[in-house]
Parts: sequence; C-alpha cells; structure tokens
Amino acid sequence: MATKIKLEQPKIPPVLGEGSFRDIYRDEDLQLMNCMITGEQLDGEELDQVILSKVVFRNATFTNAAFPRIDMVDVIFDNCNLSNVSFQEGLIHRVAFKDCKLMGADFSEATLGNVSFTSCMGNLSHFTDGRLKQVRFDHTSLQGANYHHSKFTKVVFSDCDLNDVNFAETSLSGVDISTCTFDRLHVDFESLEGCSVSPEQAIGFAKLLGLKVVE
Repeated sequence: MATKIKLEQPKIPPVLGEGSFRDIYRDEDLQLMNCMITGEQLDGEELDQVILSKVVFRNATFTNAAFPRIDMVDVIFDNCNLSNVSFQEGLIHRVAFKDCKLMGADFSEATLGNVSFTSCMGNLSHFTDGRLKQVRFDHTSLQGANYHHSKFTKVVFSDCDLNDVNFAETSLSGVDISTCTFDRLHVDFESLEGCSVSPEQAIGFAKLLGLKVVE
C-alpha cells in the first residue's frame, strides 16, 4: 500500500451559483470566485495571471488553452478535458482533479500544494522544475510524463501507470512507487535513494545496474 499523506481538501461553499468562465473578463484583475461552471467549452483561450478561488468546474473543456502564472486556490475540476492546457509558473493550492483528461498539460515551474489527481489521464504531462508538496496521484495514467528537476515533498503515486516517466534530477526519497506499473523509467540512480519499490521493481532496477539476479 502506498504511503498515506493527509491533504487539505478544497474549501468549497455548500451552495454555489452557476457561472461562466467568460465572467472573468468583467473583473479587471481577471478574478473568478464562488461559482460552479458546468459544460463550458473554451478551446485555445489565453490569459495571463488568472485568479480562481472557490470554483467548481464540471464537464468543462479547456483544450489547448494557456493560463501562465495562474493562481488557483480551493478549486475542483470534475470530469474536465484539460488536454494541452498550460499552467506554467502557476500557484496551485487545495485543488482536486477528478476523472480529468490532462494529456500534455503543462505544470512546468508551477508550485503545487495539497493537490490531488484521481483517475486522470495525464500522459505526456509536464512538471519540469516544479515544486510539489503534499500531492497525490491515484489511479492515474502518467505515461511519458516529465518531472525532470522537480522538488518533491510528501508526494504519493498510488496505482499509477508510470511507464516512460522522466524523474531525472528529481529525488524520490520518501516516495513510494511500489503499487505502480512501468516497463522503464528515466531516472538517475542517485535519485532512487530512499524510494520505496516492490520486490519485482527492485529486481528490474538491479538488472539496470548490471547485476546478475539469480532467481
């Protein structure tokens, strides 16, 4: 069983009015708060330094959009398509992604705290140079994802597909990947120190080191 960590959940008011992402244009600070957005489709949208707080997105589509330096706190994305969306250099706190498509999503240089990814499709996503603290990936496909030169603090991968993931120059000390599946990882062996793996995975890493494993 993967390491357990306690996350702060998004603090969402019990009652939210219906809103539209386009409402953000009415605020000179590009701020959107206290609303639920359902079924909206916005492809290719580009906005810098958006502020989202206490917002729930359901069945929304934001493919190929760019929201660099976004500030998100207390936000839920439920069954949303966020493929190829850029959240570069974002501040993302108490945010939950549930059943979302995040193919190619870009979290490079972003700071994530108390963030969960549950049953998501995050193949080819980017977390390069990211700072992840108290972040969970559960039952999520991350094939080909890139975590190069990221900083992990209390990060959990549980029952995830990590095939071909790049962990180069990212310390996995304290990280448990024993419940995950992969055929290969891109990782330097210094980064593996302190990482929890299954016996089968340990044999695979030993073979990569050139050891002859007698079974």
